[in-house]
Amino acid sequence: MNAKIKGRLIAPSASLLEAMKQMDERKVKMLFVFAKEHFESIVTIGDIQRAIIKNIPLSEPVALILGKDKKYVTPNESKEVIRKKMLSLRAECMPVVDEQGELVNVYFWNDFFEHSVPEHREKMNIPVVIMAGGKGTRLKPITNVIPKPLVPVGDKTILEVILDQFESIGCHKFYMSVNYKADMMKYYLSQLDHQYDIEFFQEEKPLGTIGSVSLLKGKITTPFFVSNCDSINEQDYRDVYDYHIKNHNDMTIVTMIKSFKIPYGVIETGENGLMTALKEKPEQTYQVNTGVYILNPELITEIPKGQFFHITNLMEKVQSRGGRVGCFPVSEESWKDMGEWHEYLKFINVF
Repeated sequence: MNAKIKGRLIAPSASLLEAMKQMDERKVKMLFVFAKEHFESIVTIGDIQRAIIKNIPLSEPVALILGKDKKYVTPNESKEVIRKKMLSLRAECMPVVDEQGELVNVYFWNDFFEHSVPEHREKMNIPVVIMAGGKGTRLKPITNVIPKPLVPVGDKTILEVILDQFESIGCHKFYMSVNYKADMMKYYLSQLDHQYDIEFFQEEKPLGTIGSVSLLKGKITTPFFVSNCDSINEQDYRDVYDYHIKNHNDMTIVTMIKSFKIPYGVIETGENGLMTALKEKPEQTYQVNTGVYILNPELITEIPKGQFFHITNLMEKVQSRGGRVGCFPVSEESWKDMGEWHEYLKFINVF
């Protein structure tokens, strides 16, 4: 059993940031919490995301967010019963816990369902707007030849990877904002074996990161996704949509948790240059914009038509009138960006 959970153990005193980093390093979404030899609970990436949304600092210990509602099975339950429970719950794993609360075994999804993955919810189908009109200047000289959305990653373009991710959760209607080398993108997509349902709309001049969406007024009547075309995210976007609806947001930003560790002792000073505090190699954590959003349809009317307008302008506009701009956090390694060459080279290594 120890071999099955090797690399997935964490102490309740470990910080939420440490847990998130460990999940990224091990490429898992769940850890087993042990206080010395005693099994405490499991902690998932969802638990940590909900804690961040509640404004719980990432420096807080894992013990603070351990839930009492986790589903376990007992040693006397048969494998068939356990299999059926995992299937009904669509559980990635099922801990086997005895009467003393000790972990005696663990079953993972692929122990019973080797050739499938847990699909724990229904598909959803809301519109997706892809912002594909930029020149991709940071990726020159390749973007002198082809537009950034057609830059290859593995055996597909980045655009196809993004479209496929949305289709995998049930989103099939796409609106694509185009400008630079638009004809090349249209031709490429028309030649694919798989035909996406895309309605193109073209800005006659650069309108910023959200300005062209004003052209969709009257076409979209439900909440909708907006996505850049230079990054991908391993997050199931249905989680983001559920958060958006539950919290009655006008707009939701998918953010990435980015931490920076200063490799020096940091000194704080006060009056007359006297030292007031010393922090040894402090770590700062921020939420970074990933370029994926959910917008309510009413926001389209707040984007000025024909004017240069950034998504940040829309955020400020919504906030200034008392609207709700929510943030849904994802881990650092779950987001892959190819906006610059050094990032692109790391990106293609993943694929």
